[in-house]
Amino acid sequence: MIKMPFSKKDVKLAGIPTNKIIILVLLDIMSVLLASFFPLYLRYEFSFNAIEKRFLQAYENILPFTLISTFLFFVCWKLYKSIWRYAGFTEFVNIVFATTCSAAAQVLYRFISKQYLPRSYYVLYWIFLFGFTCLIRFSYRILRTLNSRHLHHDLSRFNVMIIGAGAAADAILKEIELSPFINLKAKCIIDDDAGCHGKLLRGVPIVGGRNKILEAASEFGIDEIIFAIPSADQQTKREILDICKETGCRLRTLPGMYQLINGEVSVASLKEVDIEDLLGREPVQINVEEILDYVRGKVILVTGGGGSIGGELCRQIAGHEPRQLVILDIYENSIYEVQQELKARYPALDLVVLVASVRNTKRMDKIFEKYHPDIVYHAAAHKHVPLMEESPNEAVKNNVLGTLKIVQAADYWKVKRFVLISTDKAVNPTNVMGATKRICEMIIQTYNNRSQTEFVAVRFGNVLGSNGSVIPLFKKQIAEGGPVTVTDPNIIRYFMTIPEAVSLVLQAGAYAKGGEIFVLDMGQPVKILDLAQNLIKLSGYRVGEDIQIQFTGLRPGEKLFEERLMAEEGLQKTANKMISIGKPIKFDEELFLKQLNELKEYVEQEPDDIRDWLKRIVPTYIPT
Repeated sequence: MIKMPFSKKDVKLAGIPTNKIIILVLLDIMSVLLASFFPLYLRYEFSFNAIEKRFLQAYENILPFTLISTFLFFVCWKLYKSIWRYAGFTEFVNIVFATTCSAAAQVLYRFISKQYLPRSYYVLYWIFLFGFTCLIRFSYRILRTLNSRHLHHDLSRFNVMIIGAGAAADAILKEIELSPFINLKAKCIIDDDAGCHGKLLRGVPIVGGRNKILEAASEFGIDEIIFAIPSADQQTKREILDICKETGCRLRTLPGMYQLINGEVSVASLKEVDIEDLLGREPVQINVEEILDYVRGKVILVTGGGGSIGGELCRQIAGHEPRQLVILDIYENSIYEVQQELKARYPALDLVVLVASVRNTKRMDKIFEKYHPDIVYHAAAHKHVPLMEESPNEAVKNNVLGTLKIVQAADYWKVKRFVLISTDKAVNPTNVMGATKRICEMIIQTYNNRSQTEFVAVRFGNVLGSNGSVIPLFKKQIAEGGPVTVTDPNIIRYFMTIPEAVSLVLQAGAYAKGGEIFVLDMGQPVKILDLAQNLIKLSGYRVGEDIQIQFTGLRPGEKLFEERLMAEEGLQKTANKMISIGKPIKFDEELFLKQLNELKEYVEQEPDDIRDWLKRIVPTYIPT
């Protein structure tokens, strides 16, 4: 049996159904007949008997050519391919060109065939043909819009304010206007350009600048505000959203400028305004070419690849053309999710996913022997401060000994570069987690001085949205009706988004020469209390009325503020202003290695006083 290349269903899905094309062709034939006759009828003041016979004869002679040529021009200008219920400016231009070509061809044929018609005939023919063609094709959209508005009246709709009167706002208004399934009603527009105040965009009034937001929200009974200025810098966005969150309205925004460039602006592409939108800091810029040259064609191993930072490292590395990506984690569920995501997004990626513990010496050795990684990103660690205060021995075993074993494997198998993910809590640590990460930095520094491998560390602060971070906790507490718990009204932290932090880690790795501690610029510190208040307002609630804030006191090992450098460390700039290099602090490496061996033997006995041992190795560690 011979299978037809296209079924009737395929034809329908590919464009306009066949029956609709036939109807369009028949209507166009009628349009040509009328557009060809009306100019004569109009020229002789609507009297058929008054039309000269020579003109009627010429009309009959030219008509077959006009019908055929018009049909061909309509086909060339795709007037039978467009989906007219969504017709816009492009389709309008196509109609102009198609009807103009038809009129021009008629004039040309008249000279060739010596068929004479009144001089006004040809202009009137084009006007009538253009009018009939537009009427036929745009009438469906007009009727559909009217029907959509009728359906909108039957819906329970939310009143919307749109910030910005540009192309993004126009696209959103167009979709709200046409779609019968969107339960939004645009009531007003805010734009700081005074020249457009008092004007209308798709029938919606532009009522003023940002100073009118609170007044307009009350006047128009606004339920939701859409921030539709994807080109706005972070400072402008923060200032406007700071005003918007005081209205108590739901806030949504476009993910980014690329949405507008790619024509992806729609109500569906809007996202909830999140706390990072209010940080008031420009997004981190990275040199993609540097990362590409450094990662492309390499075998990359990421430990802790199922975690927040490790998982994002895998995502970004996968997009930079590695020869092979090996992901290692002890937690099978989290690493499975990363594996499935990368398989779907990068089907050509040579991906290896391993369930293993960095504390297993023989397992690490076998992995390095088999895959021979060129670059290792070590993100596997216990990082939750209060939990590690309760289980300090586990923090030492995983963070310190796990790092030591994977560093030794990297040294033995001559890995080109090893990047440790560290933390600002390693600076003058007051908790076990910070002390163990400081020891990890010291391991890196020691082995860099006695190995062919380039060992470096990258130190940064809190990451928004990472596992165990404060933002997911706040969101959960708000969803449950509160209270939102803050440890201390004066506690401050440095914050960065996960993609930003990982991008800088990758670029810092490209700068590495060996032995450096890279320090990421986290911007200005943020009060946790301000974060909690802003998140409550962004959720449409009133602080202290709808959602309470409760202060619980500092937890064990917690500081009021974090530091990025120790007093002895100076800062050296790199090509990226967001990345600096801290000068390594000198210490007795032989004594350190001896202490490390003693710590290894001691922690296996499950002691009660491991903090005293950590303090011997890290003099700046002051337990609280």
